[in-house]
Amino acid sequence: MTSLDKPTEDTEDARQRDARAVTEAALFEAFGGVRGMVETVLPGLLFVTIFTINKDLHWSAIAALAVSLALVVVRLVKKDTVKHAFSGVFGVAFGVVFAMMTGNAKDFYLPGMLYTLGLALAYIVTTLCGVPLIGVILGPVFKENLSWRKRNPGRKKAYAKASWAWGLILLAKCAILFPLYWWANTAQLGWVLIALKIPPFLLAVWLTWVFLAKAPAPIDVFAEMEAKEKAERERKSAAEEHETAGGRHRRDV
Repeated sequence: MTSLDKPTEDTEDARQRDARAVTEAALFEAFGGVRGMVETVLPGLLFVTIFTINKDLHWSAIAALAVSLALVVVRLVKKDTVKHAFSGVFGVAFGVVFAMMTGNAKDFYLPGMLYTLGLALAYIVTTLCGVPLIGVILGPVFKENLSWRKRNPGRKKAYAKASWAWGLILLAKCAILFPLYWWANTAQLGWVLIALKIPPFLLAVWLTWVFLAKAPAPIDVFAEMEAKEKAERERKSAAEEHETAGGRHRRDV
């Protein structure tokens, strides 16, 4: 390696490190990070813990809903983003209503399981249609929107791989949970579901990070729009100056 090669390689390494850092930050922002995972797990954990102890559907459901609302209040007080906490509240609320209507404690988990199945199918179907869902989710986070569809094929391929990973991982999770819904009791189903909350999610996020870290850099469409607007303003300003100069020249003549 010559002295001229080393700076180029160092620059490339720096770009790769920057890409990995940006990807990691974007994934944490999109999926809520550690706090988002805690907010996802805690209501269900409280429900199954209380139900395992006293077999009381009402108290278990009330406790789960109460802690979900408390998490939202904490975020509101701290002026943090509430989208992950609110999604948790809606999920718990659907589960509580469904379980109360049927009188079957296992039905507390059914809306979430159906949502997981629907999300798995959405990842797979959108990828087959050429618009992988993970790209739709992360595009705005990376400030590229949907530019990757036609302008960045390498990035589209990475999004497709990541969407396949999410879809298949979630389908595998459903393949475990739905048989348990029929065969296991409420406590068994609940503890298995809690155990499967974080590991599959972390695996999918890690695979997404791996695929995107190796992909081409995103096209910042917001920066492009700003550059176009700036160029247009400069063009109009130059035209106005030219018109003003021309007017002065005609008056002088």
